[in-house]
Amino acid sequence: MKFSLIVLCAAIGALQATPDNRIINGEEAYDGQFPYIVSIRNVQEVMHICGASILDESTILTAAHCVYGVSPYVMTVIAGTISPDLGGGQERQVSYYTIHEYYNPSNLDNDIAIIKLETPLTIGPNVQPVLLPIDSIVGNMNVILSGWGMTSYPVGQSPEILQFMYMRTVELDECRKRHSTKVLDSHVCTFIADGQGVCHGDSGGPLVDTYGYQVGIVSWAIPCAVGYPDVFTRVYSFLDWIQTHRY
Repeated sequence: MKFSLIVLCAAIGALQATPDNRIINGEEAYDGQFPYIVSIRNVQEVMHICGASILDESTILTAAHCVYGVSPYVMTVIAGTISPDLGGGQERQVSYYTIHEYYNPSNLDNDIAIIKLETPLTIGPNVQPVLLPIDSIVGNMNVILSGWGMTSYPVGQSPEILQFMYMRTVELDECRKRHSTKVLDSHVCTFIADGQGVCHGDSGGPLVDTYGYQVGIVSWAIPCAVGYPDVFTRVYSFLDWIQTHRY
């Protein structure tokens, strides 16, 4: 069974994992290392709910399941800081969002959305648009994941400081063999080792290649880091959709 990776998913305890698993299992980011990443916040609960990336000063890219059914009036984004829970950065109110018209919440197909902000971000050293891919990534490539997802499972919490880790893509045929549910051509899969991968709170965040092009959006996984590939929305498959709905 696949699970979206929003913080405090109702099924968080459904699968077994050791509580000392390091999910991100990487390093703490430094200021400005990932200037395209933002934290999507729930202002009612004052908490991080998902990651996202900057397309331009008024446009944010994330997973559809991060915003599906949520009023834009209870969401803000914070950009330009590695520690959004500690203050700083630029906080902006969400104006509205657009979910892919063929998004399926039951199986997370077409898991992509665009957020528009009420007021634009100020572009600077720590706030920069992400690069969109110019080609479709293949298997066995080096990629980088960043996010504020849980660092242990099933007991854990989001870290105060942005985490990142190096990963490798997996051929889709291999990914399909490992998962009993459907993996599409519009997905990207990654796997390093048992105990390394995405977890609750990483949803919607960017997966980039070594040149800084965003190749994936965190979509779903078997939580967390228990030996199965993580699955991302393949950004290249949705370039036309992004261009159509970002303006």
